[in-house]
Formats: sequence, C-alpha cells, structure tokens
Amino acid sequence: MASAAEADMEAELTRGLLWDFQDLSLNKLATSLGASEQALRLIISIFLGYPFALFYRRYLFYKDSYLIHLFHTFTGLSIAYYNFGTQLYHSLLCIVLQFLILRLMGRTITAVLTTFCVQMGYLLAGYYNTATGTYDIKWTMPHCVLTLKLIGLAIDYYDGGKDQKSLTSEQQIYAIRGVPSLLEISGFSYFYGAFLVGPQFSMNHYMKLVRGELTDVPGKIPNSTIPALRRLALGLVYLVGYTLLSPHITEDYLLSDDYENGSFWFRCMYMLIWGKFVLYKYVTCWLVTEGVCILTGLGFNGLDEYGTAKWDACANMKVWLFETTPRFTGTIASFNINTNAWVARYFFKRLKFLGNKVLSQGLSLLFLALWHGLHSGYLVCFQMEFLIVIVERQAASLIRDSPVLSRLASITVLQPLYYLAQQTIHWLFMGYSMTAFCLFTWDKWMKVYKSIYFLGHVFFLSLLFILPYVRKVMVPRKEKLKKME
Repeated sequence: MASAAEADMEAELTRGLLWDFQDLSLNKLATSLGASEQALRLIISIFLGYPFALFYRRYLFYKDSYLIHLFHTFTGLSIAYYNFGTQLYHSLLCIVLQFLILRLMGRTITAVLTTFCVQMGYLLAGYYNTATGTYDIKWTMPHCVLTLKLIGLAIDYYDGGKDQKSLTSEQQIYAIRGVPSLLEISGFSYFYGAFLVGPQFSMNHYMKLVRGELTDVPGKIPNSTIPALRRLALGLVYLVGYTLLSPHITEDYLLSDDYENGSFWFRCMYMLIWGKFVLYKYVTCWLVTEGVCILTGLGFNGLDEYGTAKWDACANMKVWLFETTPRFTGTIASFNINTNAWVARYFFKRLKFLGNKVLSQGLSLLFLALWHGLHSGYLVCFQMEFLIVIVERQAASLIRDSPVLSRLASITVLQPLYYLAQQTIHWLFMGYSMTAFCLFTWDKWMKVYKSIYFLGHVFFLSLLFILPYVRKVMVPRKEKLKKME
C-alpha cells in the first residue's frame, strides 16, 4: 500500500503531467494554425466573453450590484491568470493604488496629475523591462488598456467635484458624482468584455450596466443577441481571412533579401497589400469583443429617431468606412474608435488652454505613441500620421476652393479613376506608416524605408511645402477674401 507521501507525490506528478499535456496540446494547435501559443490564448480568452455574458444575462441581470462587480472581477482575474500567470499582480497593484489616490487626494488636480504620472510611469516602466525586438503578448498589452481607464476615472472623478455649470455637456455626462468603492473600480477594470484589448468606456457607463439601465426594454434583459452575433460573425470572417493569409503576407518578408531584390514597384505594391492586411488582426479582436459588450448590454447607446435600439456604444470599428474610405482621416475615424475618442476627450480637448489646435493634435499623437510603447517605430508612425493628416486637409481645401480643381473633381466619368488613385495612395502610405509601427526598432524600419527611398517622407514633405504655392496660383483672390469674410 502506498504511503500518504507517495500518494501526494503521485497526485502532484499527475497534475504536472496533465498541465504539460494541456500546454503541449495548445502549443501544437497554435503551431498548426501558424500562430504563437500566447496569441491562441488571447483569442480563446476573447471568445470566453460570450459564455460569461450569457451567464451574466441569465443569472445576474438586475441582481445585487456587489454580485455583478464580484463576477466581473473574478472572471477578469481568471482571464489575466490564464494569459499571464502571476504577472496579474501588476494590474491588481495599479487598481489598488488608484483607489488610494482617489480616497486620499480627493477631487483635486493633484490626484489627476498623480494618477497620470503613476499609471503612465508604471506602464512605461513595464515597456522598458519587457520590450523585445518583436511583438510579444505580455502583461503590458491589457495594462495599456487599464492605464487609460484609470486615468479617465481620475479625471471624471475630479470633474464630479466641480460646479456642473462649469463643465461642458460632454464632461457632465462622464463626471462621477459618487465615490467609487474598491470593488466597483475592480469590476470596472476587469470587465471581461474589455480587459484584454478594449474598448474603452467610462465608469458611469459601466455603472449603468450594473444597475440594469443599458437595455432597450426597461425592466427586461436587452434584445441584443442578434446584434452581438452579427459582430461575432463579422469578426470570424476577418479571423478566417487573417489565418489563411498570414503565412503568405508577413512583415518578416519586408526584411528579407527577396523583398529588397524585387523591383521598386513590387516593393511598393507588397507594402500596400501588407499595410491593409496587417490591420485585420486588430479588426478581428475588436469585432469579437464588441459582440461580447453588446450581448451584456454595455453596447447599448440609446434609441435612434425611429425608436430602434443602437448598439454601437462600444464599437471600436466602423467596418464599411474602414473598407471603403479613400482618405487617411476616414481610416483614422473608423479604426480604434473608442481609444481615439478617449484621447480626444481627456487629452486633446484638455489642451485647449494652449490656444493652438495643431500643437494640441501633435501632443496628443505623441502621447499615443508613448502609450503604445518605447520603440522608435511608434514615434515614426504617429509622426507620419500627423504629417499625412495635415497634407490631406491642405489638399482637400485646395480642391474645394479652386474653381478649376473643383470642376475636374466633379466630372462623373472620372470618379472611378479618382477613387482608385486615392485608394492606392491611401493604402500605400498607410502601409508605409505601419511598417515602422510593426517593425519597432530603427534598424528594421530604416532598412525597409531605405529600400523604397523614404518615399512616404519625400512625398508628403514635398506636398507640405508645395501645396501653399499651388494654392496661390489655383485659388482666385476673391475666393480667399470670401473665405475670410
């Protein structure tokens, strides 16, 4: 008969072997799909939001708020542990620190500045200590989402102590009048539908979910199953497409000798196709998580003028606009919507005191670059975005104000050619910007940029200086005077 010690040893060995077997199976599945094990864990975790949401709808809707907060906290922590193990302590620590800042410093500008420094400092320190030359899924990925949540929470809490008349209509919506408890902040932070990849939402919106207010049928569970499944289905389409094409369209090829030895036009065309395709992994994640948010009710955004429920409160993608717009500003407006809205609400508009819109926009993009990470590629990408948006606005203004260019642009038969040319320029230089974003380090993106002779920088910097002179020639003086009036 085996001793108790031997029995314990056998049980421990069995658990270890079972764990190793599970890891091996997951690793094999990931390899067969052409993905990393961490990426597969991420996808599984995102899809786990659907059974969690169904459980919430069935057993917790309209139940006591503390049960809902506990459920969100427990499920979020479970997802964090499944993906990052004991490194979940990073998020726990920052949440507790944020609770203490709000309680000890109150509704003060000191609390806001302290929150910004502590949370951004912690995130940047995490980037510094974990950064590699490749894209790795690690604890800093959900932590960047959490950082924005906690900074926004501090600002909304600060606004809640002001006279309501001194706030803008937007600030009045988000201002927090009560005092959040640690459990409420935890539930808000760990909500399973947004913990890993977003979207961003406010504490007030989350509390409406907890109180059962986010439903198209007051007093009943929201009729959101079909809208949620539509976003899920669309996300699956992108997931399948990305899975099938990812082995053939890679950023590694941009660094290969084959790419460098190809013709100039081949290199440009490959960058164009890759630039469009590389964004599909983000589109997939955001569509799937949006479906989770809709299923819980968090995606409810009121009723339209016809009394139809809108479920786009947590939409991070406008898919039709993303796929059809020929403009860079259109892609920006369709992509990562809630993060862009967060930056506009809590950063760009708060810089109004600078009195310079362009400067505020530049600082906002600098903040976004640092929020993404410390690699030089992020700075180059958002610098290109800043430059491209300025030039695109100049070009649009020139065409609008010039009678000759306006007439040419309005010729119906030429519209398909204009659209094709715009889309080609649009996605070529979107790929050019994304090259730096995805390759991270200067030696990698510099190599690719050299291979196409810094085409994006040359093209847009040239236009930046040339367009004002073209405007002087193409826009009549009377049109300028009329605009000034």
